[in-house]
Amino acid sequence: MGFYGEVLDKVSDLITAAFGLVAALAWNGAIQALFVQVFGTTENLAAQFTYAIVVTILAVLATIWIARMAARAETEKKE
Repeated sequence: MGFYGEVLDKVSDLITAAFGLVAALAWNGAIQALFVQVFGTTENLAAQFTYAIVVTILAVLATIWIARMAARAETEKKE
């Protein structure tokens, strides 16, 4: 792979990361709106920490689920 290929590879990585960031920000807004509907506010410190903890737990669970799905797909591909 030459210089052009390396540049193209890095640009595609950056574009993919940018779309991931946009999706994460969209989810953040949606989750914040849901949190406000359920708990009423996110303006005090306790509410912000609760939000951060809930989002962290969701992120960990989603990461574990995605990793298991990827491992299962990889196992099926080898068979």
